[in-house]
Amino acid sequence: MSRLLPACLAVVLPLLLPGAARAEDRLPTIPPAQYSPEQKQAAEAFEAARKTPVFGPFEPLMHSPEVMSLARSMGDYLRYKPKIGTTLSELVILVNARHWTQDYEWYVHAPIAKKVGIAPEAIAAIRDGRRPTGLPEDQETAYDFTAELLQNKRVSDATFARAEKLFGKPGVVDLTAVSGYYTFLAMELNVARYPLPKDGTPLPRLPE
Repeated sequence: MSRLLPACLAVVLPLLLPGAARAEDRLPTIPPAQYSPEQKQAAEAFEAARKTPVFGPFEPLMHSPEVMSLARSMGDYLRYKPKIGTTLSELVILVNARHWTQDYEWYVHAPIAKKVGIAPEAIAAIRDGRRPTGLPEDQETAYDFTAELLQNKRVSDATFARAEKLFGKPGVVDLTAVSGYYTFLAMELNVARYPLPKDGTPLPRLPE
């Protein structure tokens, strides 16, 4: 009996402890063969738009294919064609990923941010929860706007004026929208406990 106890506990305790449910127990990825007609239609529209099957945050969203399709459509614009440009949008995405401690979002977008011109030192600072220094004016403004919005739930007149001067009113709308969109995805991923790929490194859990 004593020899069996540790093995039994190893099986039972994860089922009893709060927060012990595995990621796949919450919003598991639905095999395409099991798609409903609505999910199949949403997946086909996704692949037509993105040239790839449903992946990443859109997998848990497939449990509500209508939300998934609307989210994909908004993402088509905000990720690839925002009025602030993709360099600034990738910076904003990293600030949001750090704010929500969203490992998968960071895993995907940190390499992209580096590729489009965000300095490695700035990426490392954001990852560690520090304000990056030495940023170009447009990146510094986008960072300050986003950090202020996430921390204070609003933006000061001074910060808004800086952003409007550089990006115009349409750019300010898109700058805000990128934060809103990637906050939404981070929330969905965190709720789903969407797993980080095996070659990924989790973000530091702040504060340390």
